[in-house]
Amino acid sequence: MPQEKLLLIPGPSPVVPRILDALALPTVSHVGPDMGRDLKESCENLKRIVLSAEGEPFIVAGAGTLSMEMALLNTAGPNDRVLVLSQGYFGDRMAQICQAFGIGHDVLECEWGRAVTPRELDRRLKTANYNVVVCTHVDTATGACAPVEEYSQVLEKTGSIFIVDGVCATGGVAERMDAWGLDVVLTAAQKCLGTPPGLAILVFSERAMEKRRGLAAVPAYYSDLLRWLPIMHDPSKYFSTPCVNEIRAFAEATRIIIEEGIEERFERHDLFAAAIRAGLAALGFSFFTDPRFEASTLSVVRYPDGVEDKAFRAGLNANGVVVAGGLGPTAGRVFRMGHMGNLTSAQVRFAIEAVEKTLAGLGRTVAPGAGSAAVDDILTA
Repeated sequence: MPQEKLLLIPGPSPVVPRILDALALPTVSHVGPDMGRDLKESCENLKRIVLSAEGEPFIVAGAGTLSMEMALLNTAGPNDRVLVLSQGYFGDRMAQICQAFGIGHDVLECEWGRAVTPRELDRRLKTANYNVVVCTHVDTATGACAPVEEYSQVLEKTGSIFIVDGVCATGGVAERMDAWGLDVVLTAAQKCLGTPPGLAILVFSERAMEKRRGLAAVPAYYSDLLRWLPIMHDPSKYFSTPCVNEIRAFAEATRIIIEEGIEERFERHDLFAAAIRAGLAALGFSFFTDPRFEASTLSVVRYPDGVEDKAFRAGLNANGVVVAGGLGPTAGRVFRMGHMGNLTSAQVRFAIEAVEKTLAGLGRTVAPGAGSAAVDDILTA
């Protein structure tokens, strides 16, 4: 067996044994009681994770991109106009989905490394009316975390449906769906929620469900939420076969989150982000993302002069840690390190030790233990 690597890409995140054990349970009937219990518990726990008392959860076989598509198709009518707030690669993907389905849309974008500000949003809303506004909470290409609560305050007076793409945030960064008036939170299983890839996950507010019910039709069959709604309420009913084992693993993942406590989980993500950045900075790295918008779920890291991207990532892999390269204009200039999900403090320390070892192997002069000391200063403060 090859040695297992510590997977610190911006998703999938490491999967702990409890979840893997649940994934390995025997496959059961997709309309049977075992599956029904796990799906119902997953839905209830998901509402607690996004801090919603009355939200309508949907858990469907698919990827985060399917969640994005479902959110748009079930809220944007044929005469509606969508405003996409884009801070990078995945905001642009939202615009591409609108284009693919002929949904009228505009894009308010900013340079990579920061997020659209509430003031910029307010200025745009004074020039046009939008039925739906969508933002990426954390963009996995840029590491920028959008000020979602402030957006919701700006949008409160407009009546727009507000969709939040939480793929790299939900379960790691606060998304207070009810308190902030979020209409849709969409995500996927494999990032902050700590489950293997395979599930498209959404929570709709009652206002968003009313919008869907008010649409005569949507340009979808599998992605039509009204086809899935009866199954979410009664898993013994059938529409399309769900991925049974993945949902049972996801149920276990949500139990882990509830056991930890959602507020405590947010705090741990903040702490680990600070520790990892302190360790990397002590080793000579800097960061791509504007400090005002840094996410607690991943870091986009600039290399010191003279450190080559592919050589560094290959060396780090050999030392037991896998990170991702840059996307788009950042390719070759940065690496992206995820620090989300069920990560432990021991894994944080191991990652920084591996970075230090990799730099030494590339001939860089580093003060022995400097990175680890910086990590410990944060973790033990």
